[in-house]
Amino acid sequence: MRDAHLSDDETVAKMGHPGLSSPKTGSLRSVAGAGILVGMKFWSWLVVTACLAGAVIVSPCVLAQDATVAPALSFDVASVRENKRGGRSVGGERPSANVPMGPGNIYTPTGGRFTVKNYTLLSYITFAYRMTDAQLAAFQDKAPVWVVQDRFDVDARTEKADVTKDELRLMLRSLLAERFHMVVHYETRSASVYGLTLVKAGVLGPRLRAHAEGKDCPTTVPQQVKGAPAPSETNEDGYPAVCGGLLMLPGSTENKYVLGARDMSLASFANLLPGWGDIGRPVVDRTGLPGTYDFTVTFAPVRPVDAPAADDSEAPSFQDALRRQLGLKLESQKGDVQVLVLDHVDHLVEN
Repeated sequence: MRDAHLSDDETVAKMGHPGLSSPKTGSLRSVAGAGILVGMKFWSWLVVTACLAGAVIVSPCVLAQDATVAPALSFDVASVRENKRGGRSVGGERPSANVPMGPGNIYTPTGGRFTVKNYTLLSYITFAYRMTDAQLAAFQDKAPVWVVQDRFDVDARTEKADVTKDELRLMLRSLLAERFHMVVHYETRSASVYGLTLVKAGVLGPRLRAHAEGKDCPTTVPQQVKGAPAPSETNEDGYPAVCGGLLMLPGSTENKYVLGARDMSLASFANLLPGWGDIGRPVVDRTGLPGTYDFTVTFAPVRPVDAPAADDSEAPSFQDALRRQLGLKLESQKGDVQVLVLDHVDHLVEN
């Protein structure tokens, strides 16, 4: 499995689909917003979950909300070393990880190993605390430059062979505190947000449906069998074959994105929207709809001013696609958002 963080020189989208670029490529702010899985070959998953006051919080968000009440878990053995070979953009080593470095539930168990190479400390913190786009921007503004630029390798192991992805996050938090003396806390701040609401009360769009309980909905990445056809990326209805994450689906090009998810709450979906819609502020779920949903949405990504004209001109804008395909719209509001604040961090204490 190969996973490259957007803050580590290349977009995951480019790795999964040649020629496909991600929004705000190269920008650290795009790390959180572009929370997708790209292609069955890579299954790279970035930051999804936002813990916004007023949102319908799903259980994964509880992990991220309060660093002081989360249970303390630790790796049994861990090695952390600075990687001075540089990022891929300067001819260095490509970042790699045996665990998708994002907040989605999709995860292939590793037998208790956590092996990540050539990632910035900011990337590790983002994974451990599931930072949202807004949280990442606020955190980065106060972090020392080396947190954003210096790269590290982590090779850690737990005797708990069936360790979950959330437990790995908690173990990584303990490791960051031990080796970098990192201390953080959460603050609630008032900010301009968008409320995600229904265009018409009680009416879902044609590509948004309530998830059917009891239906097979795997979160484990299917393994490629040698000599057999590649697993299908979609089911018979055109929705993703795997649940628990936002995926880029077949039909995506540089000028047209096809995204989809199954068994995802609208609160989680709302938290993903800032990076893809180029809307510049957090989004809070105000639909009032409980449960989880399946959906696909096709739209034209925002292109740089100096980019050549797009060939896929029939694709609608992001917000137009939300309205027409999902029956959702964004309304400007004020709301409370939680940000992760860095109190203290030291450079690596060598093991």
